[in-house]
Amino acid sequence: MLQGVSKKAFLRYYSCMKSFFTSLAVIAAILGLIFATVFFGLGFFLSPQSEPLSKADTIVVVSGGQTTTRAEKGIELYKQGLAKNIIFSGDAYGDGPSNASAMREQAIQAGVPASQIFTDTDSQNTYQNAINSKKLLENNNSEKIILVTSPYHQRRTRDTFAQVLGSKYSIENVSSDDDRWSKSSWWGTRFGRNISISELQKLAYIYFTGNYQ
Repeated sequence: MLQGVSKKAFLRYYSCMKSFFTSLAVIAAILGLIFATVFFGLGFFLSPQSEPLSKADTIVVVSGGQTTTRAEKGIELYKQGLAKNIIFSGDAYGDGPSNASAMREQAIQAGVPASQIFTDTDSQNTYQNAINSKKLLENNNSEKIILVTSPYHQRRTRDTFAQVLGSKYSIENVSSDDDRWSKSSWWGTRFGRNISISELQKLAYIYFTGNYQ
């Protein structure tokens, strides 16, 4: 009888332990799936794109990163006839002319009429880009924009502009080329890792605090 009771107890113990380890395995699999989704999806999260693009009133190019390639993308979109105006936004990072002024000259040399180019030469961060661009958009009676920046900067820029501009404005997203970063392999370089984590931290701060500045 004692042996029978011991066997039943052992079987109950074995069944409980089996259920426990099965549950652990399921939890580990779920956590692994979540981690993989976040890890491999981070680049796509940071770089939302509007495809296909439709015609807008103004193209807004935010400086920073590889400013020249951001301007090139804005110029390319203008020459495709996707908007009648371009706004270049951004101050200099140090001495010399502002990034906006440099992008303006780049556009003029590429054949964009000076009369269709507007500049914000004061902005030193993304929130200021949005605030100062809004003033220019209001002066031009623009309500639909194509927003150009580096791919890793796209979501934070879009969210900031959406917050500042409000529901009156429609925003489409397109990123410039950046040979230092890829949304499908953002972890492959030190720059890619650093800038991606930095953007994620800034977005987390915005989402938790509601402070875009």
